[in-house]
Amino acid sequence: MIIIRNEKPDEYRETENVIREAFWNHYTPGCNDHYLIHIMRDCPAFIPELDLVAVDGTRIVGNVMSLKSYIKRDDGAVFDVVSLGPIGVLPDSQRQGIGGKMIARSKEIARQLGCRAILLCGDPDYYTRQGFAAAQVYDIRNSENMYADALHVCELYEDALLGVSGRYYEDEIYDVDVAKAEQFDKLFPPKEIVKGTPTQNKYEKMVRRVKAPC
Repeated sequence: MIIIRNEKPDEYRETENVIREAFWNHYTPGCNDHYLIHIMRDCPAFIPELDLVAVDGTRIVGNVMSLKSYIKRDDGAVFDVVSLGPIGVLPDSQRQGIGGKMIARSKEIARQLGCRAILLCGDPDYYTRQGFAAAQVYDIRNSENMYADALHVCELYEDALLGVSGRYYEDEIYDVDVAKAEQFDKLFPPKEIVKGTPTQNKYEKMVRRVKAPC
């Protein structure tokens, strides 16, 4: 039985290894996401209540974290939202609905915290099945004022984003220092780095699909 609960401090390294295994060679050669969650915990935008792990017996098999972010409307008004991610599941536990359970629990907690909406960047094929819609539906653009296929939104209550069109800004911590990530990775067992995988190629095409507002 899968239990979704908050991460404990003594589980940090185990969780980082889970994220490393989940993302290794997936979107990019190697992985930076385990370093990202390592530094996210000390970020001012970190939301401890949304630091969740999926546990199967005594083993952590998944993790999701979220940060505070905001949408700046075209008239300059600012609206707080939540950035979800990274979210990852161990390869041998994928395709069992665990990611969906973590997302559902994240939505529930965020709603209880009074959050307006959750935004994330990810594969439309997956996140539209998890209750997210393309940000363009809400006239929400990225920080460069472009509509992005990878950017998705989930309102946490009816009309939460009514009249909140504008640019979405996530925390700068998501712009990972690759050199520091590579140094951090040396604390883990060596793994082969592979370039040009199908998932990497799909990701590269996805992030390039942006367009300017009409």
